[in-house]
Amino acid sequence: MALVQLLGETLQKKAGEDETVQTSTLTGEGRYVGLYFSAHWCPPCRKFTPVLIDFYNDFKEQGDNFEVVFVSSDQDQGRFDGYFGSMPWLALPHSNREKKAELTEKYGVDGIPTLIILKADTAEVVTKDGRGDVTKGPKGQKLPWE
Repeated sequence: MALVQLLGETLQKKAGEDETVQTSTLTGEGRYVGLYFSAHWCPPCRKFTPVLIDFYNDFKEQGDNFEVVFVSSDQDQGRFDGYFGSMPWLALPHSNREKKAELTEKYGVDGIPTLIILKADTAEVVTKDGRGDVTKGPKGQKLPWE
């Protein structure tokens, strides 16, 4: 339930569409959620996103214990849709700027890209340096946080 309070009832499934997923479906013991603070206008973000996509896809093939939620810093819906369209995961709807501001403040995000890993069942922070873990982490059978 903590994850629902943190992110809201629903998350966006695909760019430019109204299709949503219930946030509660992400919860569960032994599962992790990465909050990916990023934007299309940010060159380091555009460099890291493909690395995160590869990491995400590798672990999705092994099971369903890891999900990413894109938290956009793009200035308008069109740029959000264009960037999010390249991502295989979920997103906080761009229209929910208030929730984005709450998350940014809560986790002290002062630059992007930032990847914060949470335990899906409790929303407890596992690491605020998910980007570093993904960048240096070996591909393998386990997530770096397990």
